[in-house]
Amino acid sequence: MSVLLAAVCAAMSFATVLAQSDYLQEDLDKRVTEAAERHQAALRLGTGDSTYEFLRLRGQPTGTLGARFDSAGRVVAAGVVNGDDRLRVLSADQQDALRGVTSDGSPLTRVIPGLGEYRLTALDGDGIPVLAGLPMADVQRLTDRLMVAEAVIAGAGLIAAGCVCAVIVRRQLRPLGRVAATAAEVARVPLDRGEVTGLSRVPAHTTDPGTEAGQVGAALNRLIEHVEKSLTERQRTEERMRRFLADASHELRTPLASIAGYAQLMAGGTGELDPELAWRRVAAQSSRMTGLVEDLLLLARLDEGRPLGRAEVNVATLVAEAVWDARAAGGDHRWQVNLRLDAPVSVIGDQARLQQVLANLLANARVHTPAGTSITVTAETTVDHCAVRVHDDGPGVPAAVLPSVFERFTRADVSRARTAGRGGGAGLGLAIAAAITRAHGGRIEVRSEPGDTEFTVLLPLLRPTPPESHGR
Repeated sequence: MSVLLAAVCAAMSFATVLAQSDYLQEDLDKRVTEAAERHQAALRLGTGDSTYEFLRLRGQPTGTLGARFDSAGRVVAAGVVNGDDRLRVLSADQQDALRGVTSDGSPLTRVIPGLGEYRLTALDGDGIPVLAGLPMADVQRLTDRLMVAEAVIAGAGLIAAGCVCAVIVRRQLRPLGRVAATAAEVARVPLDRGEVTGLSRVPAHTTDPGTEAGQVGAALNRLIEHVEKSLTERQRTEERMRRFLADASHELRTPLASIAGYAQLMAGGTGELDPELAWRRVAAQSSRMTGLVEDLLLLARLDEGRPLGRAEVNVATLVAEAVWDARAAGGDHRWQVNLRLDAPVSVIGDQARLQQVLANLLANARVHTPAGTSITVTAETTVDHCAVRVHDDGPGVPAAVLPSVFERFTRADVSRARTAGRGGGAGLGLAIAAAITRAHGGRIEVRSEPGDTEFTVLLPLLRPTPPESHGR
């Protein structure tokens, strides 16, 4: 900025000096021409010996030079006006410097020995060739003074402009200082461990989008917010992973402990234990552990985004088969099906996995509600989705469990009544249902209060392909 300002000032000063110098040069040329015309007029009107008559005119400026030529172009008389209008004849060397000046009235510059630089012009009108000249020292002196004055003014202007720019730049960069301080403060926070919350932000008055510094501050705030959210999500993921590993270990340890216990009893040959019963219990615990491992493997595959089968699945058939299977397993509940479909409705997906979604929802409703509970499955369409709703009038999902009901190993056995002997899963059924639904591009929702619990599965509708038109 300062370099640019100095360049502009230098260019302006140079242009001013150049313009003024040209003006002074033109004025000097005009005065030289006027002097030549006066000399010629004096010679034309002179009487007697008029050899130097033209230089004896009153009011001639000091340093005025004059010369007269003959018809062959030789200098006949040449002199210069000294102080007090006194005339001094030019020497031979000084006269030699006047040779070669054409009598066309064009001004030119010559250096006269002992006199310095002169501006000369020659006229030959009326048959009387004359030459006049004026010294350029005054013009040069004025030009030098002007250059000095311009340099002083430009220097003072640059100093003043530099001071003003420094104040303005410091004031403008003050918000950037606050941005840098915020960035440094955030950089000192240990982001690699523990919970990261409440990171510093750039003050609101420093985030004005109308200024460059404000845009930087706003961008830094967005970056800090993104980092904070990412770290918070990472912390939550790590906590879920630790809880998941702990729950999975617990769920696997229970059947393994049973299997190990029965194995030890059979190996000890205890007569009180029926071998057939022991083998049945070992098989049951093995089956339970196998199911848990398969569920965990399915969730891992869904988390990896592995593609599922894609085929056209009829929603009405899917709902009817799921309810028939659930009625066979839970005859002590009242089952109802409502198909609010004006026409056959299909979705694209993996039929076996979609059946697993409905089976898990219906099993959840059956296991966690008492006998006699009404369970209603409704299928209907919205603008873009097919909605399958599983409603029951049981005790409902506890409010403390509702936000995490689709997380893995979430169970509400404490408050949702369970009939003895029905058993309970590992808390993966709803998590699997949610993961499968997301893999199909849909979503699953829940609302619950005592006597009114409803799970809703929304799947994208299969849009019919319009027939192609064939031109004739």
